[in-house]
Amino acid sequence: MNNKFDALKDDDSGDHEQDQGSPKDSEKEKPEEDDKEQNIIKKKMVVPGPGEHPLQYNYTFWYSRRTPGRPASTQSYEQNIKQIGSFASVEQFWRFYSHMIRPGDLTGHSDFHLFKEGIKPMWEDDANKMGGKWIIRLRKGLASRCWENLILAMLGEQFMVGEEICGAVVSVRFQEDIISIWNKTASDQATTARIRDTLRRVLNLPPNTIMEYKTHTDSIKRSLEVHGNLEELQRSPAQSLGRLPWSGEC
Repeated sequence: MNNKFDALKDDDSGDHEQDQGSPKDSEKEKPEEDDKEQNIIKKKMVVPGPGEHPLQYNYTFWYSRRTPGRPASTQSYEQNIKQIGSFASVEQFWRFYSHMIRPGDLTGHSDFHLFKEGIKPMWEDDANKMGGKWIIRLRKGLASRCWENLILAMLGEQFMVGEEICGAVVSVRFQEDIISIWNKTASDQATTARIRDTLRRVLNLPPNTIMEYKTHTDSIKRSLEVHGNLEELQRSPAQSLGRLPWSGEC
């Protein structure tokens, strides 16, 4: 189908799971550990069912929730994030999405993540570590519509930046909601500008909308500073005056 964005508007029923089978004979000369690892990867890979509309990339939905005001370490964050499931076709996407709660109905400090299969929604992931993200802060009531428009555009390859897109996140907070789209190469200004302009178009953003680009390197640095400050406050609470550093992540 030429226009994959239009294909995303269609739905179909039925589940299809296929096993990719065992490695080719030419691969059996590899060490046993490598064979096992390859088998695990192949069994986990989802494929389009018969007659379904395949996406250019496979994707995975994730969900995370944490206590506000308590900065998570990389280890605790990774333990807290839950994988919902992966899909490879338009129809498989709708089977997940139609049963998921909308961001506007989430409560507390919650996040939905949609990333290409094999990429974890973490700054430190190999696909993300040299990249960054465009951030848009939304007033309450807009998250569900903006999130749907964003992920449909991403799945339909509307950004036209090759393999640069890693995934997207919607973050539900108490006073505002935040959506972001992550890309691989923060230093590629032409690519980040194209992503920004496409984001404005697919979300129909007003001209005065504030959009912030943040590199993951800066995010990691800020996270380390926050943890360092909190550790210092815990060591000498009597000397701590004023506000704690902002510890939210968008």
